[in-house]
Amino acid sequence: MKTKENQHTPALKKYYNVVKNGLFLFGLRNRLANLGIDINPYYWVEEEYKKCDVPKIKDDASQYTLKYLTHDQVKSITQHYGTYYNEVLKGLEKGQLCVGLEHRGEIACYTFVDLKDFEFKGRLFKLKPNEAYLLNMWTFSEYRGKNLAPYLRYQTYRLLEERGITAKYSITQYFNKSSIKFKNKLNSKHHFLYLSVVLFKKYEWNFTLKKY
Repeated sequence: MKTKENQHTPALKKYYNVVKNGLFLFGLRNRLANLGIDINPYYWVEEEYKKCDVPKIKDDASQYTLKYLTHDQVKSITQHYGTYYNEVLKGLEKGQLCVGLEHRGEIACYTFVDLKDFEFKGRLFKLKPNEAYLLNMWTFSEYRGKNLAPYLRYQTYRLLEERGITAKYSITQYFNKSSIKFKNKLNSKHHFLYLSVVLFKKYEWNFTLKKY
């Protein structure tokens, strides 16, 4: 299985995409986290709290196929991403699902789904039988700008409905404007603004900043 993106993507292009998508502060936060200073404000979001229309792909939609990705497929498309790769494997082992859009034999984008209780930055989130947590949305660079993220997310909602899932939640980093923008297209609603502070992977605090 092929993807259009790999570990050789020029560093300059990556930084350009960060600035272009309004992710400078998001990137700065990640840099500080790598140094041991992890200050992470984030939203607890309900996606599609009221039904939305099907997002339109800025391409020939008939060329894209919705599918569940196997463990081997997930390993293939994430193996170049270091720590993230290990986190993905742990998620799969715990039963997470991965849904993707395939374009002419290549995975264009994907997202993960967790149906079990989970912990994020020391805070426990409990899910009811009709609830799901969506995470790790990713679109490969050659397919960005085609509105694939909201389209895939919408189609994932429909797959979850077949499983009896009627409420979909996710976490959005406060500084990740790109993620906020695509979720807004799907009638998403913020319920809480939380703040996680972790210093040198040793000291950890969690705060509720706002309830909407």
